[in-house]
Amino acid sequence: MPLITVTYSSFRKAPSLKAEIATAVSDLTARILRKDPRVTAVIVRAVDAADWFAGGKSLAEQSLASFWLDVHVSEGTNTKDEKAAYLAAVFQRMGELLGPLHHESYTHVDEVKGDAYGFGGLTQERRYIAGKLEVPPQQEAA
Repeated sequence: MPLITVTYSSFRKAPSLKAEIATAVSDLTARILRKDPRVTAVIVRAVDAADWFAGGKSLAEQSLASFWLDVHVSEGTNTKDEKAAYLAAVFQRMGELLGPLHHESYTHVDEVKGDAYGFGGLTQERRYIAGKLEVPPQQEAA
């Protein structure tokens, strides 16, 4: 149920690049962070290399690619080792997809409290409690 936002800049202009990025980060998130891809949402945005600055110079000047990936997950559902492995795997895979990366390329695993995060009108905490009680979760009252 994570929401993943990927902003990237690359000289690679393949029409399928956004779909490749979405698939790659969804797969890594499922494999390493154990998140269900059926309830994973991915937003992919491109930024022109002339508009992205790292180390005081545009990526266009440096002939490098870069990315910012932000993934929201429920607090406490992943270990430090899982998050570290995820960051390393994302950096490697994005380099394969985008080309040579500026070292100022970022991944942020944002852990959100279960009572303040959810989808389909239900918090993750409500889903957790319903699962423990083995009853269907009810949508929160307005």
